[in-house]
Amino acid sequence: MDFAYPPEADSYRTKVRTFLDANLPKGWKGVGSLSHADAATFTEEWRKKLYDNGMLAITWPREYGGQGLGHIQALVQAEEFAHAGVPSGGPNDGFGIGMLGNTLLAIGTEEQKKHYLPRVLTGEDRWCQGYSEPSSGSDLGNLGCRAVLDGDEWIINGQKIWTSAGHLANHIFVLARTNVDEVKHKGITFLLVDMRQPGVEVRPIRMMSGDSEFNEVYFTDARCPKGNLVGEVNGGWMVAMTLLGNERGGGAAVNSISFRAELDKLTSLAKQKGLTSVPNIRQRLMRAHTKVEIMRFLGYRVLTSFMNGAKPGADASIGKLWWSEYHKEVTELAIDILGADALVPVGQTPQTAFTTDAPGSPNDSANWVGVFLNARAGTIYAGTSQVQRNIVGEQVLGLPKEPRSDAGPWKTIPGHG
Repeated sequence: MDFAYPPEADSYRTKVRTFLDANLPKGWKGVGSLSHADAATFTEEWRKKLYDNGMLAITWPREYGGQGLGHIQALVQAEEFAHAGVPSGGPNDGFGIGMLGNTLLAIGTEEQKKHYLPRVLTGEDRWCQGYSEPSSGSDLGNLGCRAVLDGDEWIINGQKIWTSAGHLANHIFVLARTNVDEVKHKGITFLLVDMRQPGVEVRPIRMMSGDSEFNEVYFTDARCPKGNLVGEVNGGWMVAMTLLGNERGGGAAVNSISFRAELDKLTSLAKQKGLTSVPNIRQRLMRAHTKVEIMRFLGYRVLTSFMNGAKPGADASIGKLWWSEYHKEVTELAIDILGADALVPVGQTPQTAFTTDAPGSPNDSANWVGVFLNARAGTIYAGTSQVQRNIVGEQVLGLPKEPRSDAGPWKTIPGHG
């Protein structure tokens, strides 16, 4: 790994810092310091500034609305935004830009790129992900949401669950089963569906933290144009894996920045409570420090791979597994540091249900308890830790696959007769 930044990184860093200085209010402490309502307003206005200044999807080609810049510039921008405590886009941009947009660039048709990519950047199309289902859990290949071709349209029936930010979206990319006679990982098609139709219903899921970031999505004879598929009919598994690689690998190079800021905040809380001299607490803080440093080096490895022209692959599961398991551990430490204060939390709850809270968030009990509860979900969404370990073992380390009891056509699997 080469930790030295090339010369073009410094000039772009100066540009980003100039933009931040010109557009952030004096005394800015991070979006987490705002109330929930003010943070939502700020994020919407901030996203518009990013779009107006060409700072969304800067690695995309210019003909699709990007700047044609490299991964090093994207890393520099992400670093500076993380240090400044500002979002890199809106709540649905991780799906529209980071996942679907990058997948269309790799696999989509020219017509799809020209139509969808500019609309993603303007915010006209806001996307969510239709992957998980109640009956299949983490076994994505076992999904049962059906799509049947009827003339020039796909007719979709079924249910998706844990749809992040689905209540804010107007489009959803859906994995649907289009052939029940194929082996379960085959016979799946990747469809682009407009949610603004009577056959699509979104229901929020109330989590134990009190948030409703996740949703259920029901399809009842929902319609999708025949051409609104990415890749081939019954070839959606390859598209899905490409997209998941973008999801799991996209933030790996900068994740350590937000986790470092969170750990610094926790260390400050421990100091306030006079606990840094307690051997057990001190040892656990040191262990957390070590794990964040490892996270940083894992990010450098991903960056080096990107700069050498590699695409996100199975090794992206290493970073996802590392940060999600770490976050459970460090938030458990936070609850132990809070002690009895965690029983009656006071203050502002987290602004996000994913990874760390927004930068600048208050160092109070309500915030830490909320993040502690949310951290459990981190080992489930974007692929459970068990799935990540299987991917690393089989596809990265080359270990033999576990014997399967559900091989063969999907319709022969119990419950799908």
